[in-house]
Amino acid sequence: SMMKRLYIGVLWMVFSLSILQAKEIKMSSPDEKYQFTLSDEGGNLHYSLNWNAKETIKPSLLGIKANTIWRDHLSLGDMTTAEQDTVWHPVYGERSTIKDQYKAWSVVINRQNSRDKLVLDIRAYNEGIAFRYRFPGGQYLKITDEFTEYTLPEGTKAYFTSRAQTPYEFLPLEGWPGESDRPLLLTLPEGPYVCLAEAQVVDYVRTKFKLSTEKKNTIQSAMYGPVEDIAPYHTPWRVIMCADKPGQILEHNDLILNLNPSCKIKDTSWIKPGKVVREVTLTTEGGKALVDFAVKRNLQYIHFDAGWYGFEYDKVSDATTVTLDPRRNPDINALNLKEVVAYAKERGIGVILYVNQRALQQQLDEILPLYKSWGIAGIKFGFVQVGSQVWTKWMHEAIKKCADYGLMVDVHDEYRPTGFSRTYPNLMTQEGIRGNEEFPDATHNATLPFTRFIAGAADYTICYYRQDFGRLNADKDSYGVPRSKSIQTTPAHQLALAAVYYSPLQYMYWYDKPSDSQDEPELKFFDDVYTTWDDTKVLQGEVGEFITIARRKGEEWFIGSITNNEKRVLSVSLDFFAPSFSNTLSCNGPVFTAMVKIPAATPACTPSGAFSITNASLGLKPPFFRAIRYGSGFGFPYFTSKAVTIKLAWNMPGKL
Repeated sequence: SMMKRLYIGVLWMVFSLSILQAKEIKMSSPDEKYQFTLSDEGGNLHYSLNWNAKETIKPSLLGIKANTIWRDHLSLGDMTTAEQDTVWHPVYGERSTIKDQYKAWSVVINRQNSRDKLVLDIRAYNEGIAFRYRFPGGQYLKITDEFTEYTLPEGTKAYFTSRAQTPYEFLPLEGWPGESDRPLLLTLPEGPYVCLAEAQVVDYVRTKFKLSTEKKNTIQSAMYGPVEDIAPYHTPWRVIMCADKPGQILEHNDLILNLNPSCKIKDTSWIKPGKVVREVTLTTEGGKALVDFAVKRNLQYIHFDAGWYGFEYDKVSDATTVTLDPRRNPDINALNLKEVVAYAKERGIGVILYVNQRALQQQLDEILPLYKSWGIAGIKFGFVQVGSQVWTKWMHEAIKKCADYGLMVDVHDEYRPTGFSRTYPNLMTQEGIRGNEEFPDATHNATLPFTRFIAGAADYTICYYRQDFGRLNADKDSYGVPRSKSIQTTPAHQLALAAVYYSPLQYMYWYDKPSDSQDEPELKFFDDVYTTWDDTKVLQGEVGEFITIARRKGEEWFIGSITNNEKRVLSVSLDFFAPSFSNTLSCNGPVFTAMVKIPAATPACTPSGAFSITNASLGLKPPFFRAIRYGSGFGFPYFTSKAVTIKLAWNMPGKL
């Protein structure tokens, strides 16, 4: 009948219309290496990513549950584009100049029969791709799930770690023992390396990674819990970085800073990076002796750790008073803090205080003006709760308040950075790393630069001597300084970490005290090393095997090199000095052996006092660096040419 024919005609029209509407948007980075494709085929949002003409992320789902479910019946709507190509200069950093170049797209996502609006913001940098979900309206939001997926090629493996301070395991994309923390480094079977990270997590929840139970080779976002806020609002940036060599991802980690707003502190002159040593006796005499040690060893700060205002785990402990924890020092009047601060100030040394989050939460508004009046330089936040929106918001607000009182901050325990130190550079560093508090081995240490350090600075607490302080109290007391443990690497390895690991407040001599020091000549490397840099280059490295990093401050280069638990001989090219670098350099200073007895006749240079470097590369061969070949030795001749001074810390092998 006529009616039936018309009905079929209408059906056919609707069907063909939906086919025509399937949309695909292609986007590329300024250098065109990254090719990002967005599609709404089948009413779902999918993206895929090619890098260097290789498929790195296969078609993967995008979507979010915010009041309503943004997953099905979606279509790509209006789009705006933008470009940026600028440079900026951080207050401090791994580089003094940071390039911020990207192409940007904002795509409106429409949902069938709905007036709600969702925008997908996408940025393509030469260093990586970033995207986020943005709600332009004025509605109350409850975000309970994020559907973001990353489907990878078959055979991809991951450097899995369940928490911010746990060891790494190299696992396939199946059978994970739980969620993995970020950043997550992946190796693809055909190369390249891919890193998944997040940026600008300031009022959201931490989002880890979990394996999909439905889709093979697929990683999904795992939100810590719900997020509630009022639009306009946006999620943190989801970041994907690709590289042929793992060290290139570390070199590109300015991307995380670029995805954060610029500095909000008008006068930053009081923000002073430096090296820090910890005071453990909690006495006036111990504090003054440590100040003298800091002056002698060119350290800028001393730090009073847990116990100075009472038992840190007790909410009753009052951080406005100096009341010693008897577990740490039974003589509760042994520390005159103001006297130590005055003594330190006269000698150009700053004082940092540890405060547990229990006290910070209760007393923040009271202690900040008080510490400012005491002349304190900074606060180390202890045992911060992270993950939930409440604590994430609380902590970043607390850092802002510290800035109002001219106080620097080091956040300890599970917090991992996502670039907030660009906006509030008084956030100097943070733990969120399995460092010397857990006594990791050299293989773990050689994994960290390619994984944890992608996110930014880390307070690893570098040591030098290999001993503890004996016992502070009865055996049953679990709050004393660790005993019966010592660092799992050579002291030379620890020296090199000062150049390999980036931390604007670099804690050194963590388990050491001034009386341990016998003025070993190799400590000059610690004396001279900086904590922030004008340039940084990863010269070589393989995850969990070895890394060599060169860092420049002014005209001085520092080179740090560590290996894993295996011994190896590395050749390092010094091409990065060209063209100012001459082939023949003068060499002054012997090769030191760093706490290991090596025959004294280890020559530092050829008898003429100079040596030539063939093809601008430094081969670690006898007789030069003989200590390296035959023990866990270490050498840092001072190479001087008109252009540069190079200071080296080598460590081979990582373990005795």
